Amino acid sequence: MSGRTSLTIVLAAGEGTRMRSSQPKVLHPVAGQSLLAHVLSAAPTGAGSALAVVIGPDHHAVAEEAKRCRGDVETFVQRDRKGTAHAVLAAREALKRGADDLIIAVGDTPLISAATFARLRAALKQGASLAVLGFRAADPTGYGRLLVESGRLMAIREQADASPAEREVTLCNAGVMAFDGRKALSIIEKIGNANSKGEYYLTDAVAIVRDLGLEAVVIETSEDEVRGINTKTQLAEAEQVMQQRLRKAALEAGVTLIAPETVYLAADTTFGNDVTIEPFVVIGRGVSIGDGAVIHSFSHIVETSIGKKVSVGPYARLRRGTSLGDGAKIGNFVETKAATLDAGVKVNHLSYVGDAHIGANANIGAGTITCNYDGFSKHRTEIGAGAFVGTNSSLVAPVKIGSGAYVGSGSVITRDVPDDAMAVERNQQTNREGGAKRYREIKTRTKAPKA
Repeated sequence: MSGRTSLTIVLAAGEGTRMRSSQPKVLHPVAGQSLLAHVLSAAPTGAGSALAVVIGPDHHAVAEEAKRCRGDVETFVQRDRKGTAHAVLAAREALKRGADDLIIAVGDTPLISAATFARLRAALKQGASLAVLGFRAADPTGYGRLLVESGRLMAIREQADASPAEREVTLCNAGVMAFDGRKALSIIEKIGNANSKGEYYLTDAVAIVRDLGLEAVVIETSEDEVRGINTKTQLAEAEQVMQQRLRKAALEAGVTLIAPETVYLAADTTFGNDVTIEPFVVIGRGVSIGDGAVIHSFSHIVETSIGKKVSVGPYARLRRGTSLGDGAKIGNFVETKAATLDAGVKVNHLSYVGDAHIGANANIGAGTITCNYDGFSKHRTEIGAGAFVGTNSSLVAPVKIGSGAYVGSGSVITRDVPDDAMAVERNQQTNREGGAKRYREIKTRTKAPKA
């Protein structure tokens, strides 16, 4: 928001025991990104925007994820869990620096948007000291109710404390708030723990703001946007909502999804113009798809760059580090990993290409395998431009196939093939000798020492 500074504090210290997982709750994924990553990506950015995440003790993985998502983030540890206000004050050092706007968000609401944070801040700009995010619940049972009179927020009443009339209220607390940053610390420090659990609840800030004669308001959003994740069932529900959003956005951007409900996308998937995705395709994080590309059915793609007019699948698996040049073709039952395929390369059937670079317009025959792992280390295969590798060939890395070279069907290549050379059956003796040598080397390295 132009001219105003902000501090966003994301509460992410929960253990998430109801997830029945050893992994911290906020690290569980929706659309290929952690719950925490979604919230951090929605938080204000740019000049004058500060960001802090409150984590639990020994949650080093959460701190690392926060730093990976936003390099400008600070992390603070809530060592004792004494309520939400206590968690906010774990970031007291950041609060003391001051900001025009203070946003308190929670790390398990992956569907929240930057636009909603902006609406909360707009209420502060208009003079409110506190803006609380609310939603109309289809079933409000268990939620804190937002009690409003004449457009002003009077109180947040927890379910256990609500009167029968108050329990009929469907406007509920989403757990996200925004404070006038110049007054926030003094307000939060006034929150006490005179309750059955002896905890410090951020919801008590409403009464304090009213007692000070300041303005508190409600900003409404949809129930979907503030879905909190406490169980694997809720995680699956959030995934469904996110996929619907992503599919709609893709369709509106001009992507052809033949059966949208069968396609799974990641939050960071990017598309060029005139992309077509057939049914039953799974796209994980880190995937970009160029103009005119076609992804055929039952393909699985992760951390891959796909060029223009590329054809992938059906039944292809593109793994981390794959890059496909313009016009490349990956056919059925082909797997790639850490492989760069230049423009016009064809790998049509039943092949594995890993830790490799294939030059422009090379052809890789059916059943070809780059044998990149010797039991200890991965090795690279280099195939030159215009090379032709015949069917059922095994390329034992490290090895180079020169530009324009020809490898005959059924060959096992253990030595470099020069440019424009032919490697066919006469190399079989060399292949046997090379394979035997490699076997002896491995046996020597794995031989157990004598007692």
